[in-house]
Amino acid sequence: MKAREVWLEVQGVRTFARVMGAGPRIVLVPGMGCSHLYYGRLQEALAPYLEVWAYDPPGQGYSRAPLSQYRTMREVSDHLAAWLEAARLRGAVLFGHSQGGEVVLDLAGRYPGLPSRLVLCAPTGIPEYPRIPRQLLNFVRNAPRERLELCWRVVRSYFMAGPSRVWALLYDQLNHRVVPLMRRVHVPVLVLVGTRDPIIRPRLGKAFEEALPHALLRVIEGGTHALHDSRTEEVARAVLEFCPAERQAVP
Repeated sequence: MKAREVWLEVQGVRTFARVMGAGPRIVLVPGMGCSHLYYGRLQEALAPYLEVWAYDPPGQGYSRAPLSQYRTMREVSDHLAAWLEAARLRGAVLFGHSQGGEVVLDLAGRYPGLPSRLVLCAPTGIPEYPRIPRQLLNFVRNAPRERLELCWRVVRSYFMAGPSRVWALLYDQLNHRVVPLMRRVHVPVLVLVGTRDPIIRPRLGKAFEEALPHALLRVIEGGTHALHDSRTEEVARAVLEFCPAERQAVP
């Protein structure tokens, strides 16, 4: 299926999104320092049923921004909210992976009415998430479990974002307080975690389910941290089943 490129000027940033498909809309928000580049498999799996927007946050992927800006999740969340309005995507489903899940939670808590539903795929944001050295160790442990092509796409995205921005976003995880916002998230939430993920383990997924008013946890057997890539078909099916308008279209 052919993709199209959409560029919008938002908060002074020429912002990129890769769009595929038609129908009800879902926006894929990448994790820390990442980009649309690592969402290829999931976007193709969902595109026969949904209009899938793979968004590059400011300073990540093709959306270039000054290194002094967009170094916190709150800043990225504010940009995402403004971009959703500019793209006329109010009411879309938001899918966030890893730190992207924390970003969309922040947005849903502070901008009620913008998203219709959230899908949190191996999300960060629970206070017991470890300090930076342990996070890095878990990241190294997970890397051999992912496809080599995905690892290359992630590394490429990190170089595009720059080490300074990636480090700033990683450090911000220690200070960002999303749990108080969870009580203000009143849209349905699907939490996805994998059994082979050393970064976000199933027990952390359970903590999200308990903290959010309208959350459902789904544990996917064999899923790594990049669950959307290692178990694409299972993740796509879970997303389609979660979107009421698409229940009849689930393969």
